[in-house]
Amino acid sequence: MAIVWNVDPDIAQIGPITIRYYGLLFALSFFLGFNIMRSIFRREDKPESGLETLLTYMMVGTIAGARLGHCLFYDPVYYLSNPLQILKVWEGGLASHGGAIGILTALYVYTRKRPEQPYLWLLDRMIITIALAGMFIRLGNFFNSEILGIPSDVPWAIIFDRIDSAPRHPAQLYESLAYGIIFVGLYRLYSRLGERTPNGFLFGLFLTSVFGFRFFIEFVKERQAAYGGNLPLSVGQLLSIPLVLGGIVLLVRALKDEVHVAKAGTAEDAEDAES
Repeated sequence: MAIVWNVDPDIAQIGPITIRYYGLLFALSFFLGFNIMRSIFRREDKPESGLETLLTYMMVGTIAGARLGHCLFYDPVYYLSNPLQILKVWEGGLASHGGAIGILTALYVYTRKRPEQPYLWLLDRMIITIALAGMFIRLGNFFNSEILGIPSDVPWAIIFDRIDSAPRHPAQLYESLAYGIIFVGLYRLYSRLGERTPNGFLFGLFLTSVFGFRFFIEFVKERQAAYGGNLPLSVGQLLSIPLVLGGIVLLVRALKDEVHVAKAGTAEDAEDAES
């Protein structure tokens, strides 16, 4: 028997302000992410004075990129015909692929004036917090009864009563759980490697795992784009493929660099022994 989900997405109303589960989880992801990055900066003796600026770049990049991604990737005809609608972020509509592009752009701009924090160095650490944010955001989507799975008769199917009476795959929970597991894996890897983390390794692992999982989970999700319904793959899958390939390239390059460093170290040790 399917589980019926009919939770009000609003937590409380304070004057004109509505506090929602989605917004609360979104804010929580930034709060926890900030504290994780602070611990990383302390561990690697980086100046903490730039953390608030980094948080600002991240917030702007995430929201602007996710909003533009939703509008341009999933319903370009409507939003290009009604450009002012793009600004109405409060009405919903954020895309993770657009958010990824926005974050990459924002962090690139941030590192341009901070040579002590190279681009790949920062990405390898920021993606730990981004995976955590992905977990909370998908949980927020679940509270909003949005980004639905396709109808299903699996024992754990959920009826989103605010939408319809069809039992569906809880696709939001699948993604939330996956991103949580990826977060734990990335965090543990960094905890073990620290400053010895090969450049691009964690970032490549993030792209490969997150968007690889996203590719497969799309098979049990309702298509979100306003076009391409007759295509064999969804827009989300098509957007995930280049990110997965980019992740594989970064992983291979990081591991090759690590092998070269190890060989160079072995050669130096041999020379010291001979002398």
